[in-house]
Amino acid sequence: MRPVSVGRTARLGACVTAAAGLLALTPAVPAFADETDQLWVDAPSELSLPLGVDGGPPQTRSLDLGLYHDNDNFTVTDGRLTVDISGLTGVAEVTWPDNCAPSGTTAVCSVPEVPTIGADYDEQIHLAVRAADGVAAGAQGRITYEATAVGGPDGTLTAPRESFDTTVTIAAGPDLALADVAPVKGAKPGTTETVPLALTNKGNGAANGFTLKMFASYGLEFPTKYDECSYTGIGGTDEAPMTQVTCAFDEVLEPGDSFALPAPLRVVLAGHAMGERLDLSVEPGGGATDISDDDNYVVAGFAVDNTADFAVTGAAVSGAAGTTVTAPLTFKNNGPGWLGNLGSGEAVAVVRLIVPQGTTVTGVPSGCEPRTLGGGYYPRRTGAPRYDCDLPYWVLENTQRPYAFTLRIDTVLPGTTGAVSIHPGWGNSGFPFDPDITNNTSVLAVN
Repeated sequence: MRPVSVGRTARLGACVTAAAGLLALTPAVPAFADETDQLWVDAPSELSLPLGVDGGPPQTRSLDLGLYHDNDNFTVTDGRLTVDISGLTGVAEVTWPDNCAPSGTTAVCSVPEVPTIGADYDEQIHLAVRAADGVAAGAQGRITYEATAVGGPDGTLTAPRESFDTTVTIAAGPDLALADVAPVKGAKPGTTETVPLALTNKGNGAANGFTLKMFASYGLEFPTKYDECSYTGIGGTDEAPMTQVTCAFDEVLEPGDSFALPAPLRVVLAGHAMGERLDLSVEPGGGATDISDDDNYVVAGFAVDNTADFAVTGAAVSGAAGTTVTAPLTFKNNGPGWLGNLGSGEAVAVVRLIVPQGTTVTGVPSGCEPRTLGGGYYPRRTGAPRYDCDLPYWVLENTQRPYAFTLRIDTVLPGTTGAVSIHPGWGNSGFPFDPDITNNTSVLAVN
């Protein structure tokens, strides 16, 4: 399967029906054995190029390309990306950057250090592409890529051949573009932040009105509301609660025109705010198609200095040999902050039970999976020595979740205990936001 280009950070609003988005962009990279690695080309599958405005010269657009590999146990260097633009003849022209050596209709572009995908990943090669003189709207061409690098288990890595290409289309019409918004760091709960929304029509045709949509995460509130917008609370059951805002503006944006809201866009960081995000997207009205929707969406991120006290509570049960008992374990967020892994969709935490000796689990709560003591696969749902219970990808500032295990006491061992603990849903970084880790563990005591 071809990997998806990283692009801009994942959409909160687009994830309403699939676990929606974290403030930090960190694509999950699967764990690979030391002896495997793979080189990939990061290239968009499509690129739209606008014609000129009123017969003027065509606009130049950037085509951003990159190389990356899977396994950070290897150092990969001397990346070579071969770009073939022979399929653009008569359709588009390319200006090569300094790290590309052109020869005819191909160029070899150098990437001295090939990274793995991560929060600090960025494309390394930036081509300038524009429509050819005299070309008509609707014309298409194709760019293809091949790549090699030094490193990996065999000393050389090769990207899958004939797996990467970009279709270039000459287009006419509006191209609404939102400027990126710098993330806010170190904000305080209860404060108000201004979001600098900047919208421009970069296309070669007018936008006859447009729709602006916003999705605000649970810790954001709107102190000012616009008459052109509707505000709806959504989520809260299977999805994290959020506010959806839909605005219809009838302004005509000619090519080069910019738009400003009737009043500055502000958000209040609630007392429970932690890692918040405001997703914004635009689309032209009147049934028009945007030339390129890559720049129709931005995220305003807010890292808030707040805490969330995660805690687990164990239980004490007793009974004679052969008795079946219920052990009510509990997770609780004592706040004041909520937490949502709004981009990755990973569980915010995992409640873990190490089963007490002399007992057998005969009833397992929903959401809890059997494991070996070391965390490996266990073939039966009951009788496992360990259980991991995933919380959702979000918990509110007062979330409390019970886990009622049914145990059979096989042998009376006075004073035996099993460990109850809470762990990150992914990785081993702990809970840096948790001010009291003493209540992250408890016990299930038997007799």
